[in-house]
Amino acid sequence: MIEIPGGKIALRDDRTKQKWTVKIEPFLLARFPVTQDLYFEITKESPSTFNGEKHPVETVSWQEAVFFCNSLSVKSDLKPCYHFYEGKEDVTFDPTANGFRLPTEAEWEYACKAGTSGARYGELDLIAWYKDNSGRTTHKVGQKAPNAWGLYDMLGNVWEWCSDLYDTEVYGSYRIFRGGGWYDEKRSVMATTRRRSHPLKFKIDDLGFRIAKNKREGTIL
Repeated sequence: MIEIPGGKIALRDDRTKQKWTVKIEPFLLARFPVTQDLYFEITKESPSTFNGEKHPVETVSWQEAVFFCNSLSVKSDLKPCYHFYEGKEDVTFDPTANGFRLPTEAEWEYACKAGTSGARYGELDLIAWYKDNSGRTTHKVGQKAPNAWGLYDMLGNVWEWCSDLYDTEVYGSYRIFRGGGWYDEKRSVMATTRRRSHPLKFKIDDLGFRIAKNKREGTIL
């Protein structure tokens, strides 16, 4: 995992035209999206539409992603971050737990930009698999150039689930995902693009996730 320094990030929502600023505490973020071999090692399941051990896992719901985080935490002798009943939409999150979790969308965008101010951290064809260069499939993680903080595939290949609820008054339990995928047009593959969907029912072949973790003293990276 990569240690992400603290800072601030300005977010916006194109639907509501709202803007807000979030303070980011230092945290850890995986260098790559969760791959199919790691997902199988922890869950003994292979949900992906496109097969490849080092390809990002996809066709997973938000709840399946957080179940993976909890399972990996238990296997690593860490305290799970999420408490939920399988098949139900209500999930509680323990911010003090030292286990693995999904990044917040603020953490995700902050880490994606890696100190840059534009919509992308580099030339799109060099950093991302998207509709024009993907060949209509996912690709092994880490094949494109990383951002300045050493994170790969933050844009393109697969979208990534984040922990946040989107707008409970309008969308109920919908959760946010970020980053764009192999099927998306150039205009959608940006650090600022926000999408949302149902945490249990929604799973598609260009949506996966990467794991984060709270920073603790003595943590070995």
